[in-house]
Amino acid sequence: MSNVTTDNISASDAKTLAGLFRERVARTPDAIAYRQFNAAEKQWYDSSWAEMASEVARWQAALANEHLQPGERVAILLRNCKEWVTFDQAALGCGLVIVPLYMDDRPESMAYILNDSGCKVLLIQGQEQWEGLQTVLHELDTLVRILTLETVNNSNDDDRVRCVADWLPESASSLRTDDSDSNDVATIVYTSGTTGRPKGVMLSHWNILFDTDSAGEICQMLPSDLLLSFLPLSHTFERTVGYYMPMMAGSTIAYARSIPELAEDLQTIRPTVMISVPRIYERVYNKIQAGLAEKSPIATRLFNAAVETGWKRFLRQQGRGGWHPAMLLWPLLNKLVAGKIMAKLGGRMRLAASGGAPLPTPIAKVFIGLGLNLVQGYGLTETSPILTGNPVDDNDPSSVGIPLKGIELKIGENDELLARGPVIMLGYWNNQEATAAVIDSEGWFHTGDKARIDNNHVYITGRIKEIIVLANGEKVPPADMEMAIALDTLFEQVMIIGENRPFLTALLVLNPEQWKLITRELQLDSDDSGALSSEAFEKLVFDKLARQLAGFPGYARIHGITCTLEPWTIDNELITPTLKLKRNRVMERFAADIDRMYEGHS
Repeated sequence: MSNVTTDNISASDAKTLAGLFRERVARTPDAIAYRQFNAAEKQWYDSSWAEMASEVARWQAALANEHLQPGERVAILLRNCKEWVTFDQAALGCGLVIVPLYMDDRPESMAYILNDSGCKVLLIQGQEQWEGLQTVLHELDTLVRILTLETVNNSNDDDRVRCVADWLPESASSLRTDDSDSNDVATIVYTSGTTGRPKGVMLSHWNILFDTDSAGEICQMLPSDLLLSFLPLSHTFERTVGYYMPMMAGSTIAYARSIPELAEDLQTIRPTVMISVPRIYERVYNKIQAGLAEKSPIATRLFNAAVETGWKRFLRQQGRGGWHPAMLLWPLLNKLVAGKIMAKLGGRMRLAASGGAPLPTPIAKVFIGLGLNLVQGYGLTETSPILTGNPVDDNDPSSVGIPLKGIELKIGENDELLARGPVIMLGYWNNQEATAAVIDSEGWFHTGDKARIDNNHVYITGRIKEIIVLANGEKVPPADMEMAIALDTLFEQVMIIGENRPFLTALLVLNPEQWKLITRELQLDSDDSGALSSEAFEKLVFDKLARQLAGFPGYARIHGITCTLEPWTIDNELITPTLKLKRNRVMERFAADIDRMYEGHS
C-alpha cells in the first residue's frame, strides 16, 4: 500500500462537511465524482466534482430564496442518487441541518419525525412518495416547501409543492462558504427504535468528520477506487462510509439502480469497494447453498475445498497459520470455483465491508475463503457511527475489530461496552432525559451491547435488553442462536422466545421457494396452511434446528415452533427501517401461538 497514490482530505482541513466538499472540488475538479443511470436514456452518466459544484451552487441559490435561517432543519426522502448529495451539500453549505428519512418508512413515522424536528423543507422522489404522504399531509404544519425530484400530480393544489426543475435557477455564481462551525449540528438522524418513538440523534460536523477520518486509517479508500452504493443513505453507516469517506479519498461512487438489479450492476460497474450489511451477504450465501443443493456431490466437495483452502491461505496471510499442502491446489480451485464467484461481484473487488449488525462468522469464512477481502466493523447511529473496524492485515472475522483512533472503549457493568471520544453524539433532539440515560457524567456512552475485549479486538456477545432469562435462571443470548438458525436456507427470519419460561421456542418465517421444494418432497400441499403444522414438516424443522444449534450449550434447544410464510416487514410494523426485530410487537402478533407452544407448562 505504500506505493499507492493517495489524496486524503483530513478532518482538520475540511472543518465542516460542506468544507470537505469544497476542498475536494478544489483538489480534483475534473475527476469523476458520481456515476448514475438515466432510466429514460438507458445509459450511465458521469459527473465531475466541478459539475457537482455547479449544481450545488444552484440548489444553494434556490434554498436562499426560501429565507431559511442557519440551524433550521430540512428533510430528504430520496433513493440513493447524486441529487441526495447535491441537496445535502447545498443545505450544509447554507448552515442548515439535514434530517434523512427512510424511503420505506411508514407515513405516520415520517410525520412524527418531520414535526418533532420542525423541518421547513422536504425533498421527495416522486409520485409514489407524494401519494404516501397524503394521509399525513394535513399534519405537516412546519413545512413551508415540499420539493419533488420528479413531476407529481398535485391534485389538491398544495401551494407548498414545487418540482425541483422549476424551483432551481438556471445558474448560480459560486458555492457559499457561510456554513456552520465544526461543533454545530450537521444532521439529526432518527433511530428506528424497536420500542417507543424514534429518537433524533444530533451529530455535529466534527463527529462525522473525525469518525470518517479515523475509519479511513483502518479501511483505506483510494482515488482509483470505484464504490457501488446501494445501502440507503438515510442509514448513517452508508452515509459515513459510502459517501463522506469516498469524498475524503477522492474515490468515485456509482449508484446502483435497485437491489433486484444489484447483481447486474455489479457486472456492469465492476466496483473495487462494496459497503453492505450482513443481510446482503446472507442472501448471496443462501443462494450459493441453494444452488449447490441442485448440483452434484462433486460440485459441493469442490466448493467446500475452495473455501477451506482459501481460509488456510487467509490465516497464513494474517500470521495465524502456517503453510499447508492443500494450498498447492489453490490455483485450480480458484479457476474452477472461487474466481467464478468473485467474477459475479465484478471481478475487481479490492475491499468489502460489513456493518450495521453482526455478520455470522460461518458466512464471513465462506466469502473470505473464496477470496473476498471482507472486513467487519461496529458502531451505532449515536457514535457517528463507527467505533471499531478490522484492519485488513489484522482481520478476525469473529470480532468487530479494533477501536478507531481517538476512541476509548471499556467494559462496564453487566459486560456492557462503553465508548468515549469525539464521535459521541451531541445528544437526542429535545430529549435530555433520554440523553442522560445513555451518556453518563464522565462522558461514557452506554452502547447496550455486551462485549469482551481480547488483544485489542472487540467481540460483541449479546444485547443486554435482549438477554432471555429462563424460569430456571439460565441466561440465553438469542441473537447468536437466531443467526445460526438463519444460516439454513429454509429460514428467512427467526425469533427465539423464552423469557421467564421453562424452555425455548422459536417463531420462524420460511423462505417460500424452499417451502415449495420441501412440501413437494414430503408430498404436502404447499397452498395448505395446515401443512405448516403437519407432523412430517415439524419433524424436518426440528431436525434442521438441532443441526444448526449443535455447537451451542445444552440450554440452546428449541422445544416448540411456530412457522409462517408471511414475512415480518416495516409495513406490518414487525421490523424497523434498519431491519431490526420489534420483539415486543412480534410477541403481541403471535401471542396465541406462543401460548399454544407453552400450553401445559408453567
